[in-house]
Amino acid sequence: MLKKVYGSAVFGVEATTITCEVNVDTGVGYHLVGLPDNAIKESNYRIAAALLNNGYRIPGKKITLNLAPADLRKEGSAYDLTLALGILSASGQIKSENIEKYIIMGELSLDGSLQPIKGALPIAIKAQEEGFEGFILPKVNAKEAAIVSDLKVYGVENISEVIAFFDKGQALEQTIIDTREEFYRSLDFPEFDFSDVKGQESIKRCMEIAAAGGHNIILIGPPGAGKTMLAKRLPSILPPMTMHEALETTKIHSVVGKIKNMGLMSQRPFRAPHHTISDVALVGGGAYPQPGEISLSHNGVLFLDELPEFKRSVLEVMRQPLEDREVTISRARFTVTYPSSFMLVASMNPSPGGYFNDPDAPVTSSPAEMQRYLSKISGPLLDRIDLHIEVTPVPFEKLSEDRKGESSVEIRKRVTAAREVQTKRFNGLDNVHYNAQMNTKQIREFCKLDGASKELLKNAMERLNLSARAYDRILKVARTIADLDKAADISGNHIAEAIQYRSLDREGWLG
Repeated sequence: MLKKVYGSAVFGVEATTITCEVNVDTGVGYHLVGLPDNAIKESNYRIAAALLNNGYRIPGKKITLNLAPADLRKEGSAYDLTLALGILSASGQIKSENIEKYIIMGELSLDGSLQPIKGALPIAIKAQEEGFEGFILPKVNAKEAAIVSDLKVYGVENISEVIAFFDKGQALEQTIIDTREEFYRSLDFPEFDFSDVKGQESIKRCMEIAAAGGHNIILIGPPGAGKTMLAKRLPSILPPMTMHEALETTKIHSVVGKIKNMGLMSQRPFRAPHHTISDVALVGGGAYPQPGEISLSHNGVLFLDELPEFKRSVLEVMRQPLEDREVTISRARFTVTYPSSFMLVASMNPSPGGYFNDPDAPVTSSPAEMQRYLSKISGPLLDRIDLHIEVTPVPFEKLSEDRKGESSVEIRKRVTAAREVQTKRFNGLDNVHYNAQMNTKQIREFCKLDGASKELLKNAMERLNLSARAYDRILKVARTIADLDKAADISGNHIAEAIQYRSLDREGWLG
């Protein structure tokens, strides 16, 4: 007897429906075909034990299971439940009149309980697009799948519940969430708030500019100056995610299995990988490609602490994603693309000893050591960072003040207002939503300067020996400063402030 049951495979951040054909015939044998990986090939042991412990069995006949399309590589243990239901249905052990109306996914434990799966959200989106009535999956993944409207989502804890649903018509509890409520949950009480930061007014101003224009930023300062503390608070002043951004972000985290007992992500991600991270872990890839840290930072912040400590090869692979805002991973049979539109926040000590330019600390590094330390970061990568800012230790008088600083909520209001100006400005342009995304043509159109501003920028370019890319960065930052000031045109003071934020271009830093 032949029976078809439906599962799904995730490639990149998109899902493909997989037809699990199960044929039970006279003879003996268990044949699983359709390019399964080792985890799927081992499924027969898990399925046999799970069925036996719930009063069923794998029949002693010839069982052929085909995962179609057969030329598409399948991976993972999430097909256990799909194959188990197919075997029970094809062998006549259960009734299954409506089984083809559902996508069924889940990893089986030996007692029949279900373990979480990866990619529940993209699978649910594909199921809804292809007209399936419902999606049956482990309960821990049900909330993320229930984000999708017009699709019945049933979260279950044991295979016995699914068997009873098809065989005896026993109802399953449908998971329903209010997506709007999930999305618009309060953002007025961030975990890390700028009101806790004492002093550092110039740094807060720089972070506000970075957030308003989506600019990449590097913080340079001695140990203990507060670089990491400031970086952790940046997401709290970024504009709230749009529904589209929230859905995109949730899909990426769903693919790597980081969404459990949670619906739509409403907070912008903040990722801080260790400096020992590999190229693949940062960018993504592997034998079975998975998103890396830069894709998990999509629509949020990627924080690289102690930037010169990262391997140079790791930093160099970031250059293209910073420009293109996506990562493409190619394999012999397929190519996947992951979005990676993130704000890069990096920090570093000014020297190997950490106290260069600090008048209260002795210089312990020779010029050669300084040059070797700073040369770990390539010029092209630094050119892709719009804002360079020095962070100095906060004096005791500031630390001991009782007065709290301005809250993240208040700063975010100004940032959001500036972003709204940019949204109107770039209305109708593809893939441009804020100032940091402007290309050269758009910079010439939207960042026009008067004579005095041009002369000021010309002198800075000649004196600091800035590259053409650094020139564009200064114009973008000046445009953002003007937006925060609610100014229609860029003026000289906007250019002057933007030039201040190129610390590493000044003589004495990089040679």
